Amino acid sequence: MSKLDETFSRLRRKGETGLVTYVMAGDPDLNRSESILRCLDSAGADVLEVGVPFSDPLADGPVIQRASERSLAGNTTMGGALEMLERVRPGLAAPVVVFSYVNPILAMGIRTFATRAANAGVDGVLAVDLPIEEADEFRAAMLEARLDTIFLLSPTTTAARIQKAAELGRGFLYGISRLGVTGARPRLADGVEDMASRIRDLTDMPLALGFGVSNPVQVATICRWADAAVVGSGLVAEIEKAAGGSTLEARVAKYIGWLKATDGLD
Repeated sequence: MSKLDETFSRLRRKGETGLVTYVMAGDPDLNRSESILRCLDSAGADVLEVGVPFSDPLADGPVIQRASERSLAGNTTMGGALEMLERVRPGLAAPVVVFSYVNPILAMGIRTFATRAANAGVDGVLAVDLPIEEADEFRAAMLEARLDTIFLLSPTTTAARIQKAAELGRGFLYGISRLGVTGARPRLADGVEDMASRIRDLTDMPLALGFGVSNPVQVATICRWADAAVVGSGLVAEIEKAAGGSTLEARVAKYIGWLKATDGLD
């Protein structure tokens, strides 16, 4: 059983819904990324998603695009991100998922990436623009390195593709609540409950829902339909506001505490 399997099994046993947090490696710099991850872990995040900057992040909204630009300006690379994770991972309780576009992984080499990610203590990998139909080599390399491969599902994903993602994926399924790019929204998209219900009807694999989740009301709503809520842009915006200053970690901890102050989370 993988670390992600253990986490979602524990949440289900306790009747709790998890909180998956996303941050960009190297924003504001790699040393502060270590500190942010320790802070998120201590504040109670159940899964830590770590993004890798990419020059053409088509799925990302303006907040995460700016984080990627700041990270790239600091010369963050895939190799540097993995080295940072290798340093910080021994002190983290929550599983770590690398969230990347395919190109940075291909640039390193799929098997080299898998080996280095495993050595860094990474538990799972989500390649946001990897089609399920083209995932065989990628998935085989991740399996060999004992890394969970996580697939994205959207409101338009067919039943056949949902079943394929559940068959080939491990750890959890990541359902994006709306089409388009990432970014905090004042309300959840229409049809999220229907999408979650469709997925639940086809598989018992843990489901995390994200894209547009940024406040306690939205987290509590997601709790009714999924195993975890994913918060990305809202958290990255808090990091941006701190601008690398001394209040950064306190701001992050306060934001996570605010998100978890719901009936749906412990």
